[in-house]
Amino acid sequence: MDQTKQLKARQVSDSEGLADWRVLLSTLQSSFSTGSFAKGVEFAARIAAAADAANHHPDLTITYPRVHVLLTTHDPKGLTTSDVDLARTISAIAVELGVTAEPTAVTQLEIAIDALDIPAVRPFWEAVLGYKSNNDEDSVDPFGRGPTFWFQQMDAPRPQRNRIHVDVSVPHDVAGKRIAAALAAGGTLVSDAAAPAFWVLADAEGNEACICTWQARD
Repeated sequence: MDQTKQLKARQVSDSEGLADWRVLLSTLQSSFSTGSFAKGVEFAARIAAAADAANHHPDLTITYPRVHVLLTTHDPKGLTTSDVDLARTISAIAVELGVTAEPTAVTQLEIAIDALDIPAVRPFWEAVLGYKSNNDEDSVDPFGRGPTFWFQQMDAPRPQRNRIHVDVSVPHDVAGKRIAAALAAGGTLVSDAAAPAFWVLADAEGNEACICTWQARD
């Protein structure tokens, strides 16, 4: 398979052999239940060897008792056949080691600042957080620890609404349950006009969160 071929989110989501994985934003992610820290380290070592062989490297988070894997391609930016190939390889390693994939456990958190003058606001947040500019919209943790901050252009002041909200990207087959749980917990649906790309929800005091999926974005 051509390692540099860029793919649309739907192409990746519909690909065979990816039952263990979910598309979140421009990434392919899964969470594997290892049962112990030692098994997680063994699993991570096997992934590292496969990644070196493929010359394509994922982000790994090892905890007790879980390993989280994030795949994306930096050049060309987004999802590619390299991500799909390595995801399949990692799933095969998991089967060999008796490690269980739990793809619906993955979540990607972003925090959005709604601003009238983004150039005036953005440097403050980058300074406070120790973040760096990534593109025209995003600021990122250079060490990959914290969530992305992005800046949404406001056309007019909105004193009746908050100006900071969180974007929670979830697997497309989890969004409905997450929304239902938020509504049952006292939240309200502000807008579903952009669904299934995202739904805008608010807590009892109007603080907002968007439940996001990869769908309707290509």
